[in-house]
Amino acid sequence: MSTKSPSSRRRSSLNVLIIAGVTPYQRQPNEEYMSSNQLLHFKRILKTWKNQLKKDLEYSALCAQDQASINFPDPVDRAVQEEEFNIKLRNRDREYKLVEKIEKTLKKIDTNEFGFCASCDVEIGIRRLEARPTADLCIDCKTLEEIKEKQMTG
Repeated sequence: MSTKSPSSRRRSSLNVLIIAGVTPYQRQPNEEYMSSNQLLHFKRILKTWKNQLKKDLEYSALCAQDQASINFPDPVDRAVQEEEFNIKLRNRDREYKLVEKIEKTLKKIDTNEFGFCASCDVEIGIRRLEARPTADLCIDCKTLEEIKEKQMTG
């Protein structure tokens, strides 16, 4: 269970928008879902996010090289250094996977498959996509998937 307040969750879901330097999309009256303006909006968000992640990955790789050269004589300090290094490696791996997911999502935009649920083919929704631009399931299908996962793991 999350200990974050609703307002901090709301802020964190807008981080992608903030990083991209864009405001939430304002849909025009009678505008078709996933219009060219909407697709450009999401493309800008995804490209900016991907570029930021790549910069972060480069920086973390440089930091890891610097820290690997430090050899602590105390076994406890070495153990702490190793554990921190392992955590950083796991985080970098997650970021690499996220970059790949962003690239797949950008390809979906190019092939006009973006914005629709991969399971039931309904609109995912602009606000959900702004909160999680790589989402490929609508909220109902994602909820069902999470319930199934929870039942499988016990």
